[in-house]
Amino acid sequence: MGDRVKSSSSVNAESSGKEKHVRPDEIEKTSMEIIADELRMKGIEIPKEHFAVTRRVIHATADFDYAVNLTFTEKAAECGIAAFARGVPIVTDTNMTLAGISRPAMERLGVTAHCFMAEPRIREMASRMGSTRATAAQIYAAGQVPGAVLSVGNAPTALFEIARQIRNGLRPALVIGVPVGFVNVTESKEEILLVCREYGIPAIVARGRKGGSTVACAILNALLYEAAGLADPSSRS
Repeated sequence: MGDRVKSSSSVNAESSGKEKHVRPDEIEKTSMEIIADELRMKGIEIPKEHFAVTRRVIHATADFDYAVNLTFTEKAAECGIAAFARGVPIVTDTNMTLAGISRPAMERLGVTAHCFMAEPRIREMASRMGSTRATAAQIYAAGQVPGAVLSVGNAPTALFEIARQIRNGLRPALVIGVPVGFVNVTESKEEILLVCREYGIPAIVARGRKGGSTVACAILNALLYEAAGLADPSSRS
């Protein structure tokens, strides 16, 4: 019994340093340090150019599988950062992702973000075409904001449509393909990777079933923070 009490006290003493952090920037900084330490302990080496994105996704999900399943085409992160530095707009497939994108970073860079999914015209287009709203939204986006950063965290049909459009001449600045689920998810990710590699389009994809709006948002924010000089959380407070 005494040993258990001592062990518990020891754990509390060791964790007290982390528990005292109450400011968001302190919490984020400590979290990122823990992630870096755990990656080292697991023997996982992330290429330097992918580290900021990978670490932020792990921070958002507490899931170290993303250290393995996040796949980057050549210079994808570098191209994403450069695109945002030029003020290239973002198109997302969910309002959840849209709501989570860093407004201070976008304002500093002059970046705008759009989600067309809930617009009545998209519903009408989808009904007329016999397609999903995600497909219709990508068709509409290609006409409204060609060359945007395209972020897909939910709908695999959006990725299939982006792949089709790339074959027909669309050239997005970056494709983020991280839908989550069981139907057409892995297939859509492999398709977009294949097409982006074939046509030289930068892409960041979470292979397999995992992903979601949270992951898409984390990738976008990692790139935006790097482009805006806001990677240090204390610079955002």
